[in-house]
Amino acid sequence: MLDKLKLWWHFDAEQEQSSADNPLTPLSPEQRRDALPLLTLAFGWGFLVTGLFVGGALGAGVNFWPDLVYASFLGNFANFIIGALVGYIGYKTACNSGLLYRFVYGGIGAYLPVLFLALLLIGWQGIVVGAFGFAWAQDFESPTFYLVALLAGVLFTATTYFGVRGLELVSMPSVIILILVGLYAAVINIDQAGGWNAFLALSAANASQAPISQMQAINLVIGSWIAGAIVMAEYARFAKKLWVALAIPFIVLIIAQWFLQIIGSMGGIVAGTHDFTTYMRLQGFFIGGLGLIGMSMALWTTGDANLYLPVIQTSSVLKRPQRVMTVICGLLGTLLGLGIYQHFIDWINLLASLVPPLIGPVIADYYIVNKRRFNADRIDDLPRWNPAAFIAYIVGAGSTFIEQDWMVPSLAGLAVSILVYLLVYYGAASVGITMGHARLNQVDAGQTDSETANPD
Repeated sequence: MLDKLKLWWHFDAEQEQSSADNPLTPLSPEQRRDALPLLTLAFGWGFLVTGLFVGGALGAGVNFWPDLVYASFLGNFANFIIGALVGYIGYKTACNSGLLYRFVYGGIGAYLPVLFLALLLIGWQGIVVGAFGFAWAQDFESPTFYLVALLAGVLFTATTYFGVRGLELVSMPSVIILILVGLYAAVINIDQAGGWNAFLALSAANASQAPISQMQAINLVIGSWIAGAIVMAEYARFAKKLWVALAIPFIVLIIAQWFLQIIGSMGGIVAGTHDFTTYMRLQGFFIGGLGLIGMSMALWTTGDANLYLPVIQTSSVLKRPQRVMTVICGLLGTLLGLGIYQHFIDWINLLASLVPPLIGPVIADYYIVNKRRFNADRIDDLPRWNPAAFIAYIVGAGSTFIEQDWMVPSLAGLAVSILVYLLVYYGAASVGITMGHARLNQVDAGQTDSETANPD
């Protein structure tokens, strides 16, 4: 038994690199995947039912038309732009987020942002586990909640254990059911309100009681998916074509999340609760049961996708087998799920503040400083630390806590981190101090990631 455990724990770099998920090095052309499996996965990942809960929270304080519809779209569009920028980098370099952070934060410095982001993503995994338990128990104090949440955590971990191929198996059925139930719920919502005009009047009345500003609404939407947007490279790196890499964030954010938030807001307006599971139970045994099954499958898919992200990141920097990190991250997410779901909105707001500035230095370094040149072949030659990246993050994250009403805090933090990185980087260069990899000028002239990792 002990020998088997040692073998399970043992890290074999060659074996990890040859796996379908390969967390250690840029993907080989053979490890990239066809369009259909990736797009199917995007639908499954995007239809995260917490989008229904976000919509419900918006419905409590934002007038449905036009304010809520616009706020939801603008927040998701902002996340799409960020996700597309990151996804493009992943596609061109064939690198996951853990590897990208090494280019910008340094070979050792990357440990801090990767582990920090992994912890935040594990917390998000806990949200999904808790949502699964509450969907069935409807009571945080019930033994059923704890039992179902624990079983859900084990289920998510077991499925993720098989890597990206395991995620594809449970994606599409959950999406189909959730779309059908969501469309039906929209019709029922309007009917129960007394028609479209009555629905809009009810929304206006609800919003006037506890109003949420447009900036707050957009920030809430951004916070709900910003962690997914900045790790879009995890999935985009598998794409063989650029349009697939960009289609993934489009499906996830513009199609799936916008749809779910609109549906969720309608349920919240009519039922007076942001929890869509509670609302569906009010619709009778059949619809409530169908909705519960659809949401459970969607939570399963999302739980798999969310767990996969910190597994890949931690495996790449801690040099542990993917199977080991799956169990560790799955266990932590399951334990967090027993208590973190009750603080769902607070967690989203925290993500909106702390996550966007992490990716700012990466965007600035790749697109501006290095003019879309990251040479993965020289990744082991990178400096250990890049102070510019850490300074940019600290200032950017701090700026999100400054009260202002002219810009969405999360976007302000991202913009500040990009600006500060460029100022520090070029400021240091002007006095002869080189930070970061400085384009790795040793690379053959004209050789870029697009010529090595992705020939088309």
